This record gives sequence, C-alpha cells and structure tokens, in this order.
Amino acid sequence: MQIKDKVVAVTGGARGIGRAIAEAFAARGARIALIDLVPADLEAARTALAATGADVRVHAANVAREADVVAALDGVVADFGRLDVLVNNAGIIKDALLVKVKDGAVVGKMTLEQWQAVIDVNLTGVFLCGREAAERMIRLGQGGVIINIASISKAGNAGQSNYSAAKAGVTAMAVTWARELARYGIRAASIAPGFTRTDILSSMPPEMLAKVTAPVPLRRLGEPAEIAAAAVFIAENDYFTGRSIDLDGGLRL
Repeated sequence: MQIKDKVVAVTGGARGIGRAIAEAFAARGARIALIDLVPADLEAARTALAATGADVRVHAANVAREADVVAALDGVVADFGRLDVLVNNAGIIKDALLVKVKDGAVVGKMTLEQWQAVIDVNLTGVFLCGREAAERMIRLGQGGVIINIASISKAGNAGQSNYSAAKAGVTAMAVTWARELARYGIRAASIAPGFTRTDILSSMPPEMLAKVTAPVPLRRLGEPAEIAAAAVFIAENDYFTGRSIDLDGGLRL
C-alpha cells in the first residue's frame, strides 16, 4: 500500500503509542482519523498533528460501546470518503492477581469488574472496531488493512489474567480476519509490544524502571516511534497478513 493520501483511523490515538502511530502515518502523507475517549486529549492531538500540515479529524468514542463505534467509523467515511487502515490501539489495564494469598489465607482476588472492564475495551472494543471497519472497507471496495495492537502479555503474565486473555484474543482475531477478509483485499495483522515508554512507565521511580528493564536483553524500554514503524511496515507491505510482529527487545514472558 502506498500510504500517501490514504485514510488511517487510530483508536486510542490521542496519546502514547496511538499518537505515535498517527504521527508516523501523517509524516508519510496519510489523512488521519483519531478515535479516543477524552475530547480534550483529542483536540490537543489534532492541534499538534495539524501544525505539521496533516489532515486530521477527531471522533470521541468509547470503543466498548457498539453505537459509539458505528458512529465514529461512519464519521470517518463521511469525512474522507474512504477508510484504508484501522489501527486498533485503544486499551486499558486493571492488574490484579487471580487470588492474593498472605500467610496461607486468601486476602483478595481479581474482581469481576476488573476482568470485565479490560475485556470490554481490549477485546470487545477491538472486535467492534474491526467488524465495522471491515464492513466499510468491503462496501467501499478499495481493500484495506486492520492492525491490532496486542502485547507480549498475550503469552500470559502474572497479575494480568484479564489483559493477557484480551491480548491473546486480539492476536487470534487478526489471524482469523486475515483468512476471512483476504478475498476482499483486506489484510489483518498484529503487533505485540513489550515494555514501551508510555506515560505510565515513564513516571515510574528509577529503581522500579530498572527492575522492569533488567530482563530485557536490550536493557531499555521500547519507544512509541518504534511501535509506529512496525505499523507503517505492515501497511506498506502488501504480502504481510495474518502474523504478529513481536517488538519486545528480546524479552519473552
């Protein structure tokens, strides 16, 4: 795919990895649709991207709500007349042990609310956005690419039953969609970042950050721009589909 003048929608696009992905595509001449929850964050990202000369539109939406997703993607097509790339990046974390034990007694457990909130956004949200994007891409008849942002936690990570299950799910959905949608000229793939320099990790005390990066062979966090480069690669390489790019500095959970 030649990215110039293509329309790229990024969920969770107002901050962090999502914003870096939007910036990378905009730098290559794409027209950008940012989909996120907080209008103020969206406006700040729109202003910054527009200052670089990018054509940017924004849509406030909760990806876990079907009506919001339908309205947002209808809005993208109304704005630009096409939809070429969807990056499913929006996600949350609510970490907890399955059961927490102290002195032989169970003193806590992951709540249903913690489980369901992460599944709703990180799994159901990706399903809804992928489904609605695929419908519009098929209807428009110009093909497209769907990229799911997963995580190395897809392999399972202590304290993240909810997050790990969701990220394994979005990885599997990309494989499924690649097989189902190829006949319509639509590719699907995923990216599994390791520990990446987002606001949450950057605010950690130095000693905690050192513990996070110690198991990583490259001994550092990933940069959002490095994740963004992988998304651009997937979009540009017309033979890449149904696979995951693991960007974890060599770390394996």
